[in-house]
Amino acid sequence: MTYFMKLTGMMAIAVIFLVTTGCATAPATVQGKADIRAEADAALSKARFTDPTIVGILSRSAGYAVFPSIGKGGLGVGGAYGKGVLYSNGRAVGYCDLTQTSIGAQVGGQSYSEIICFETWDSVETFKQGNYRFNAQATAVALKSGAGENAKFRDGVAVFTMDETGLMLEASVGGQKFSYQEI
Repeated sequence: MTYFMKLTGMMAIAVIFLVTTGCATAPATVQGKADIRAEADAALSKARFTDPTIVGILSRSAGYAVFPSIGKGGLGVGGAYGKGVLYSNGRAVGYCDLTQTSIGAQVGGQSYSEIICFETWDSVETFKQGNYRFNAQATAVALKSGAGENAKFRDGVAVFTMDETGLMLEASVGGQKFSYQEI
């Protein structure tokens, strides 16, 4: 077994462990909460710098969740996890987390940032109640110059990803589930 295969297998096991054991939605410490908010703010700033046209869709959104770092790995069975912040009217209102499981042809690991824009207050409330689930792989748009200008809401959301690092080959089926906690 090659070093890459061993490393990938260990990453997949670690991600699956995190996904199946669950993590607290909000960071446990005051410093942890400050850190995730600073990371989410930095991801938003980077998104605005990468594509200034995203400001338009953010301002039209009833709210948006920012996940500054999502780790994803898989070897046949895969998973992903990330913590984020929900914004409404331009201010942080809560903490959220994303859990994704998938099964199918996949190998590798990667990390990325994700911004989910909610079109209506109803879609924000559905997200807050933990009832929002979707397959973002089918709807996500890689954030680059001009992407925000052409973005359209689909089923009440618009999803952007950026800063994909790592290598993951994937032809899998899976979906994302979210949890939420007020600040």
